[in-house]
Amino acid sequence: MKKQLLPLLLAALTLSATAQNRVTVNASDGKTVINRHIYGHFAEHLGRCIYDGFYVGETNTKIPNKNGVRLDVIEALKKMKIPNLRWPGGCFADTYHWKDGIGPKAKRPKIVNTWWGGVTEDNSFGTHDFLNMCELLGTEPYLAGNVGSGTVQDLSDWVQYVNFPNNSPMSTLRQQNGRKTPWNVRYWGVGNEAWGCGGNMTADYYANIYRQYATFMGTQVGKETIFRIASGASSDDFNWTETLMKNIPGKMVEGVALHHYSTFGWGPNEKGSATEFTETDYAHTMNEALKMDTFVQKHSEIMDKYDPQKKIALVVDEWGAWYEVEPKTNPGFLYQQNTMRDAILTGATLNIFHKHAERVRMANLAQAVNVLQAVILTKGDKMLLTPTYHVLEMYNVHQDATMLPIDLKTEDYTSGKYKLPAISASASRDQAGKVHISLVNIDAGKPQTVTVNLKGVSATSLTGRILTSAKVQDHNTFEQPNKVKPVPFTGATRNGDVLTVTLPPVSVVVLEMK
Repeated sequence: MKKQLLPLLLAALTLSATAQNRVTVNASDGKTVINRHIYGHFAEHLGRCIYDGFYVGETNTKIPNKNGVRLDVIEALKKMKIPNLRWPGGCFADTYHWKDGIGPKAKRPKIVNTWWGGVTEDNSFGTHDFLNMCELLGTEPYLAGNVGSGTVQDLSDWVQYVNFPNNSPMSTLRQQNGRKTPWNVRYWGVGNEAWGCGGNMTADYYANIYRQYATFMGTQVGKETIFRIASGASSDDFNWTETLMKNIPGKMVEGVALHHYSTFGWGPNEKGSATEFTETDYAHTMNEALKMDTFVQKHSEIMDKYDPQKKIALVVDEWGAWYEVEPKTNPGFLYQQNTMRDAILTGATLNIFHKHAERVRMANLAQAVNVLQAVILTKGDKMLLTPTYHVLEMYNVHQDATMLPIDLKTEDYTSGKYKLPAISASASRDQAGKVHISLVNIDAGKPQTVTVNLKGVSATSLTGRILTSAKVQDHNTFEQPNKVKPVPFTGATRNGDVLTVTLPPVSVVVLEMK
């Protein structure tokens, strides 16, 4: 009888051992730099993102601003170290004619935003306003060109207007409008979602259109090369990426886009509430978010066939969660709250981008202010920082650091029909030699203990920060703007080359060793 029990006991012990959470970090293996541009953001003319978000108007005396741009928003984004900002869309980009947004504001024509709410805009926030705001932010602009309803000449003129130094028709027009020196915009999107709101094109048709537009955009921005980004696939549309890579010569494209949102469905009232959800709803959202790993891997494999040297970047220039709008708000303005669920989604997604840093060299969370998974919400003269903001601020230590490959073994987190990895992780070493390890406990029900094996890390000090809350539904409001915020983390101990880290349920931790 004892002999029969022995195999069962050994099997149980083996299962127990393999189920433990273990992360191995080898500091000597790092080669790939985590490009800071994967921490980019997105500002579309959508709802209250631009107007009443970033921009409150030059005549506003109640909200501190510079040329109409809120200074509290600027300071918050600077602290987060925002590396780039995409504008003016999104779907709006393929209806936007940039010449309507330059010159004296009183003379600018109005436009109807047919995509988002059917509102009439006065074009008071245009090219100069956006690019000057980017200078105020200390961030690089990423302009999305109009391919769907524009012309090759329109986009060519826009490039010349913002980039050519002098003695050209467009640079002269820029100078007449008050800007002597060019802004030298490097990042350009050639249309947006060409398979959908950007024109409902086929992949083959768009590939040809792209080649035409890219030809007349030019290749130089001052001393740098222009960075042209092709409108890419949605989620698992691998044929779209295959077609673009096959038909667009490598010398004509610097980046190929990818969009993926975590949602419950795209029909009316299918997206679920941003704040009132069950644990299984949370698991569904995380299951959708973690698909990013597979999507990036498979799109990268396709790109590798045509670009084995990885010269072309995979640009995930729209990602995040998409829920129903907050009750009693305009359904076309996409205003939603932001909970610990979104903080976990953010940490896990950034860990995926770190893992694929060789190919993913730019990404843009949708969106920056008051829209979708916003990092900032505003209400009159009030402003709050969301849980998503705090994760991005905690993680900015990884920007331009060397990615350290990790080996991760994790327990499972189960809710309803979903079985997910309980732990997400990544690591990097910055230029000062400090090692940062990001750990996310996806499990909503119980803490997780993680053993971190360090190889080649000679640091003597260990500190950390944590973002967590009692419930995954917890969020910040204008009445309680600091309910969810980072605090010092004391749940890690070090014994030689081994860290033991205890993570509360739904938590994000960033450790620093120096």
